[in-house]
Amino acid sequence: MVNLVTKIGDIILKNPIMPASGTFSEDLADVFDLDCLGAHVTKTITTEKRGGNATPRVCEVRGSMLNSIGIPSKGIDHFIKNTIPIYKKYNAPLVVSISAHNADDFAKICEKISVPGVAAIEVNISCPNIEEGGKAFAMRPSSTFKVMSKLRQATDLPLWAKLTPNTGETTEVAIAAEQGGADALVVSNTLLSMAIDIKTRKPKLGNLMGGLSGPSLKPIALRMTYQCAKSVKIPIIGCGGISTVEDIIEYLLAGATAVQIGTATFINPTIMQTLIAQLEQYLVAEKINNVSELVGAVLDEDAADAVVFMEAAL
Repeated sequence: MVNLVTKIGDIILKNPIMPASGTFSEDLADVFDLDCLGAHVTKTITTEKRGGNATPRVCEVRGSMLNSIGIPSKGIDHFIKNTIPIYKKYNAPLVVSISAHNADDFAKICEKISVPGVAAIEVNISCPNIEEGGKAFAMRPSSTFKVMSKLRQATDLPLWAKLTPNTGETTEVAIAAEQGGADALVVSNTLLSMAIDIKTRKPKLGNLMGGLSGPSLKPIALRMTYQCAKSVKIPIIGCGGISTVEDIIEYLLAGATAVQIGTATFINPTIMQTLIAQLEQYLVAEKINNVSELVGAVLDEDAADAVVFMEAAL
């Protein structure tokens, strides 16, 4: 019998597979047993009510999708009163994703959401930061450290910092998040992208640009996962373009302790349940007793110097 149990800090997951924020809700309980998952990750919530971005909000691109949902939210009070109680009947840890436009508001929502039933807080620092001209917190080490430090003071719950691929300072941002108090890193959010309808000559998204997710994102997020795992001591949760068990294994080998599944769930709502079974089958076939044996096991010794050189060149 193989062991899929995974630890993210002090949080114990029955397996390393969980949903990505924004692609999961309690409604999936009508499709499969939600307690089969390693953890539950909610859609990002904000302090205030939000309607989201202009439509259309989603469009397909070759092999992937773009979205510009805009974080619609019923607000934190509604979430605490109505959503958290739903998840209390499950054994899987509940991870709540939060967002705000400045560090002080982030701290306020972080403090307010630190209630019984919440196992960890995923901090969506990939969102716009109005204090720095709308650039995401996680685009710069300084703003990353500032917001994570404030959040660390606001709660005793584990903090998972969700990073952005829209930066040229991946490792510096990861280190800043760790130094600011992050207990784990989610790598990564979507990549800012665009699509145009050649018949109408209009952007395909109502907000002009949106986030690229799906298989096209995987090589980028996998590279980031590898870089972050080499740079910090806290766990990495890989996220981006995962749709097969081979994708999961790649992320684990690159240094991820666990993974999040997003866009693939829109195509196949039971994909996470399937991937859990396939991961177990892989471990049995390869005679691997514990899934943790895969974490960071990529054979990269001969390429280490080249990696350092490429990072410096970029």
